[in-house]
Amino acid sequence: MTEKLDGVIVATALPYKEDAGAPAGLRPDLDRYAEHCRWLVENGCRGVGPNGSLGEYSSLTDDERRAVARTAIDAVGNDGVVVVGVHGVGAHQARAWAEKAAEDGADGVLCLPPTMYRANRGEVLHHFSEVAKAGLPVMVYNNPIDTKVDLTPALLAEIAQIENVVAVKEFSGDVRRILEIRELAPDLAVIAGADDLTLEALLMGATGWFAGFPNVFPAESVRLYDLALQGKLAEARALYEPLVAAFRWDSRVEFVQAIKYGMDYVGRYGGPCRPPRGPLVPEHVAQLEQDMKKAVESLR
Repeated sequence: MTEKLDGVIVATALPYKEDAGAPAGLRPDLDRYAEHCRWLVENGCRGVGPNGSLGEYSSLTDDERRAVARTAIDAVGNDGVVVVGVHGVGAHQARAWAEKAAEDGADGVLCLPPTMYRANRGEVLHHFSEVAKAGLPVMVYNNPIDTKVDLTPALLAEIAQIENVVAVKEFSGDVRRILEIRELAPDLAVIAGADDLTLEALLMGATGWFAGFPNVFPAESVRLYDLALQGKLAEARALYEPLVAAFRWDSRVEFVQAIKYGMDYVGRYGGPCRPPRGPLVPEHVAQLEQDMKKAVESLR
């Protein structure tokens, strides 16, 4: 069977510890990160995704970035899949990260189009063709809000022809696209990319969820995924609706800080972020606390 990189795979948040000699006085806490990856898999998640935007990959040094990926791969072992973020400003950088991921034993890679440059169709196709040459299954990531490059269903149909491209993380926010992608690229797994559209996406035929808030609620998120795939709509809605206020933070600018706050709220360690991400402002904290309280009370 071809690896489709589906199921609930958690875009992992990265804990730091204070270190005056590290960038911004914070260094990745790899022991704590390994424990977090294990905890997610032990709570039923299919795997983890280090070095995504939630993992602050763009704030890491190259050495840190590789160490984080290796830590996840070692921690999960054979008990889950590890899909390493290989985002890069150009095809050669992204391919180099994909090759390192393959060397280190990753199960697949997640890749945005070029991150600092609004690439055209040909450049996008070249980018993913290069990344796919590393030989790992590739999940392309459509985030037109942040990258200004929209992987439309028609473009995804072309990208899907590239060998080793198996899935798309869909973060356009337009649930109508899911059926269109399935029509135009029937072999491409569609992965829900925005937590606050998860149930809608799964009901329309998405088969995976590359997720943020399952850093906070892994077991409950897996239950939501299972209920949706089983078509148990009433139960899925009852679980999902009180969580959506918290899940909406996954689509906001402050999503990394919000998810780390959520982890702290439930007694996991979230902790601080590196710049450019600063602390949440008081009104965000007040709103987030309210949204988390609603979520936690609904799960009791």
